[in-house]
Amino acid sequence: MKINESMYIVGGGDYGYNLSNRLDSNSYVVDTGDELWLIDAGFDGGDRILKNIKDDGLDPGNITRLFVTHYHADHAGALAYMRRTLGDDLQIAISERAAPTVRAGDENTIGLTWAKSFGFYPDDFVWEPCQIDVDLTHDQSVRSGDFELTAIETNGHCNGHMNFLVTGGGKSYLFTGDHVFWGGKIVLQNVVDSSVQEYADSMNRLLEYEFEALMPGHLNFSLENGRRHVQSAADQFNRIGLPPSLL
Repeated sequence: MKINESMYIVGGGDYGYNLSNRLDSNSYVVDTGDELWLIDAGFDGGDRILKNIKDDGLDPGNITRLFVTHYHADHAGALAYMRRTLGDDLQIAISERAAPTVRAGDENTIGLTWAKSFGFYPDDFVWEPCQIDVDLTHDQSVRSGDFELTAIETNGHCNGHMNFLVTGGGKSYLFTGDHVFWGGKIVLQNVVDSSVQEYADSMNRLLEYEFEALMPGHLNFSLENGRRHVQSAADQFNRIGLPPSLL
């Protein structure tokens, strides 16, 4: 689904626009003019995501980079599928803290085994190991034409979570994964690598950056004044409270 001349939303499940499989996170495509960047791979709807890209008039073969906000299965479950389908020239990038877990396909570390035990994810789903090409560090940047992507470390929802600030075409976008959503909502989970203190620090860190649009991993995006959603969440943390939960 085309958002503007450079931006597309091509995937999402029940907590989104139901563009692909029901457990998929939102997936976005940035058209830099020279290449396509895909942000998040979804759970297991890779075939539908690629079909959506074709239906939008884009060639999936032009996807050169796949940036992953974090290693949870609804965002990273389809990584191995994307690798096989798009070829070895595809560069997959994720935080250096998350990369070893993706390479190993470690279902315990990402909480997938636990989530299967109470039926959140299908019991027969297998998370395949996937090679990571770029281990991203905080403030690392990538350029293509007029576009630049900057990785911002945002731990709290889980270890190795990153937001991606994309500027280009006269606009700026913050891709937030599961860090912050429309209305300043968050997802703080009862898992070992979720931390209130890190979440609060990361939320305030985002306010050091300028951006117009908030592009979250679920639910609605906000093309203008997206900063207000981050500010709302930071204000709640800074009053020793918790922002409202998405779940």
